[in-house]
Amino acid sequence: MAPSSSKADKKGAADAAAWMFNVVTSVGIIIVNKALMATYGFSYATTLTGMHFATTTLMTGFLRWLGYIQSSHLPFPELLKFVLFANFSIVGMNVSLMWNSVGFYQIAKLTMIPVSCLLEVLFDKIRYSRDTKLSIGVVLLGVGVCTITDVSVNAKGFIAAFIAVWSTSLQQYYVHYLQRKYSLNSFNLLGHTAPAQAATLLVLGPFLDYWLTNKRIDTYDYSAVSVMFIVISCTIAVGTNLSQFICIGRFTAVTFQVLGHMKTILVLIMGFFFFGKDGLNLHVVLGMIIAVVGMIWYGNASSKPGGKERRSLSLPTSRPQKQSNLSESDEHDGKV
Repeated sequence: MAPSSSKADKKGAADAAAWMFNVVTSVGIIIVNKALMATYGFSYATTLTGMHFATTTLMTGFLRWLGYIQSSHLPFPELLKFVLFANFSIVGMNVSLMWNSVGFYQIAKLTMIPVSCLLEVLFDKIRYSRDTKLSIGVVLLGVGVCTITDVSVNAKGFIAAFIAVWSTSLQQYYVHYLQRKYSLNSFNLLGHTAPAQAATLLVLGPFLDYWLTNKRIDTYDYSAVSVMFIVISCTIAVGTNLSQFICIGRFTAVTFQVLGHMKTILVLIMGFFFFGKDGLNLHVVLGMIIAVVGMIWYGNASSKPGGKERRSLSLPTSRPQKQSNLSESDEHDGKV
């Protein structure tokens, strides 16, 4: 009994640490990027993401050179599919934000949870209990009350949002799928995917950013402060990319999405401190409370027997990789 309890406590502590790592880096990069784009006019979001992955590539390469990351295998067709999903997600989100109202953009982001649930039901044979489904609905309601204001829809905006939602959901599902199927830890998977994403986004990013903003990155007036913010953004992005892979690997894409809305609430609260009471009125506070209640309910409901379980464990795995010195926990059973 004691060893089992100790193992559960250690896993719980590691899960909490992984989640806090993701929250801190995600909120941090939002603040830095807002300052970079709003204050210093660096509006080249796609190219900046390419810089993020280039920095992540340097980090994984350095750790592999030091011997902390063992060599691993990921078939090229799987890598190609992942990069397509991931890049369509990045571009789709940027285009959706440009072509849609903020309200419809937020609604589209909320639909990622039902889409991720559908992917798990179809491909992983996951079954959700009534309480788990209801708790997800409460989270969606709370975040919707917080963030949805004006809602207007147009045809091209709807198409962009549709592509963004499905590609993002597929990318996050694929992170979990690849880690399980090929016995890859987060460092291994990042080592395979980051270089490919960096290369494609750095090549295509300037053209996409010019199309989206009508501004060329080569004409941007760089200053010491703006370069410093770019470096800070790239540095934090290494942690954001790694923590996303760790969290999805430890949990699932659905849980990552549900708990991920805590970051939305934190950003709203920080906006209150930075911009005053205009950003935090009664209906926003009410939405936050509803969302937090839903998240607590989801955590409780999904962890109960039958709350969220796989009907059949038939996913094939390739030959196991040698364990990395920097690998996270290999706990794959009982993920919620």
